[in-house]
Amino acid sequence: MPTPAIVWLRLDLRLADNPSLAAAVNHGGPVIPVFIHDPEAEGDWQPGGASNWWLHYALEDLAEQFAKVGSPLVIRAGDSLAELKLLAKETGAELVTWNRRHEPLIIERDTQVKTSLRNTGLKAESFNGNLLHEPHLVKTLAGNPFQVFTPFWKNCLANLKFGIPLKAPKKLTPFEKPLKSVAIAKLGLLPKIKWDGEFPVSWDPTRKGAEKRLKDFVAAPVKDYPTNRDIPKLDGTSRLSPYLHSGQISPLEIVDAVRTAGHLGAKGGDKYVAEVGWREFSQHLIHHFPETPDRPLRREFEKFPWAPDKKLLRAWQRGRTGYPIVDAGMRQLWQTGWQHNRVRMIAASVLVKHLLQPWNEGAKWYWDTLVDADLGANTMGWQWAGGCGADAAPYFRVFNPVLQGLKFDPDGDYVRRWVPELAKLPAEWIHKPWEAPMDVLAEAGIKLGKDYPAPLVGLTEGRDRALAALKGMRPESRTESRTA
Repeated sequence: MPTPAIVWLRLDLRLADNPSLAAAVNHGGPVIPVFIHDPEAEGDWQPGGASNWWLHYALEDLAEQFAKVGSPLVIRAGDSLAELKLLAKETGAELVTWNRRHEPLIIERDTQVKTSLRNTGLKAESFNGNLLHEPHLVKTLAGNPFQVFTPFWKNCLANLKFGIPLKAPKKLTPFEKPLKSVAIAKLGLLPKIKWDGEFPVSWDPTRKGAEKRLKDFVAAPVKDYPTNRDIPKLDGTSRLSPYLHSGQISPLEIVDAVRTAGHLGAKGGDKYVAEVGWREFSQHLIHHFPETPDRPLRREFEKFPWAPDKKLLRAWQRGRTGYPIVDAGMRQLWQTGWQHNRVRMIAASVLVKHLLQPWNEGAKWYWDTLVDADLGANTMGWQWAGGCGADAAPYFRVFNPVLQGLKFDPDGDYVRRWVPELAKLPAEWIHKPWEAPMDVLAEAGIKLGKDYPAPLVGLTEGRDRALAALKGMRPESRTESRTA
């Protein structure tokens, strides 16, 4: 009888379209799925509080899925290599499979794991289960990694064939004896302080939750995605990012759903699939430029004269900047573990430009508070905002939070939802309450500086200070101002 195979699960918490699981099944013997809680392997970027909340429930759901197909999910905690070796010894397994990850420290760890397992006589095989196209396969004509999205994605589309997702196994052969397993609750993933009150209302962190979001999205909203995705009050995005991050759904399953619904080749479908492409691009960047989570890709920005200020940073984190669209986004983030993408760009711009705070500080805060916190995407997004990364917005492009609010939340519904103290302000003033007449403020029950703060820095003052800092870093820099 074939020997058992161990499937090492990480950010691929699903049974469907899982190449490493399929390889273990094809081995022919018992299949032993294992998740090893090993946060130390992540170095300085251990999962944050919101990600851990999601992981807790995703693991509970995954355990139920494996139980239904006959092979219990084993949970271990500790050093991954040591636990894999121990599990192989306990079961007589001769094969260990997993899907690759592309974070710098994880690549290093996985290489050591594969070498060590093979040196002990075990077969160790890794697969691409988390991306449409692996980073090392996408190159410029000169053989270099891409640093601009558009040519990167054109290259992918020209050379990439979207396959068919693998089906989930209906039945697995379990190991003959019960195996030691840590209770999920013992991993300590849930918060000790009750800050996750709205999370259960906002999310269903299960495979069925992912399937429903995808089904509902491709049924209709994807058609209007190019326009509705920028309107924060609408449910105009798929909100699949946390499911993608945890691997409860694969990017190929998403593309296949868009294709099956007849939207691939149409404006809405192609635009949405290109957003999946941005996720691919972020993994491409972090694979080829592993220093970027901590250092700017454009090294001249290491000399940028940031003005770190804990009070300004804290006000931004709490949604107390005085700019309603930013504050609404920061409160949405804290309360739900997610923030609308358009608002992410506005909030990031205000932090690194108007407030002149280091992009790294914003990255750390989002890392801890987002349920979809992905090291590649988080790094790329914040370096984009700071003008110091690949395909980044020029630093002199300064988002005006008032104009952005008026354009994308013209009626103020998004602000009213998340900044209730401004709920009674007319739309004319809701994005600039400091300019509202005193009688309008009084009628709305607002005392600026008491009920709601005045802006931490003026629009013009903040923009000018940012441009002066850029000029100070590089005397030859252009100081042209583009406000959006």
